[in-house]
Amino acid sequence: MKLFKNRPVLDQAIEYLVSGGVYFWVGFGAFALFWSVLGWSLWWAAVTSNFVGWTTNYLLQRYWVFNNPNLKRHQTQVSGRYILITAVDFVLNYFILLSLRRGFSISPYVGQFISAAFFTIWNYFWYRFWVFPQRLPAPHRSKPKLV
Repeated sequence: MKLFKNRPVLDQAIEYLVSGGVYFWVGFGAFALFWSVLGWSLWWAAVTSNFVGWTTNYLLQRYWVFNNPNLKRHQTQVSGRYILITAVDFVLNYFILLSLRRGFSISPYVGQFISAAFFTIWNYFWYRFWVFPQRLPAPHRSKPKLV
């Protein structure tokens, strides 16, 4: 099955997993620095490390995995969608980490791996079909009213 002309879905899935790995390890390393080394609260360590990871992830997803010339004209819309799904992801991730820590005494380090398993599948579908779709509809232009 081909997603884009001459581009197999398997290639895209591999690129998605590689870029997801980069995002995970960049964010995980930043989290370790902020939480363990600098002693930040779980909240601020999570927010800041995710921001670092999100920036890396956006660049890889947009310009490598889902690189699509049709999206160039929709950069604001694509970026807005990415920010929205990323905000939802952050809230879900934070509560997953907090729940695992409080409910099961699971370290946020281990929780990041558990959370990553969920988000690997969850985000692929959001990115592929909504954030970076093959085609976005043309911008809606309202017709001028004649007076």
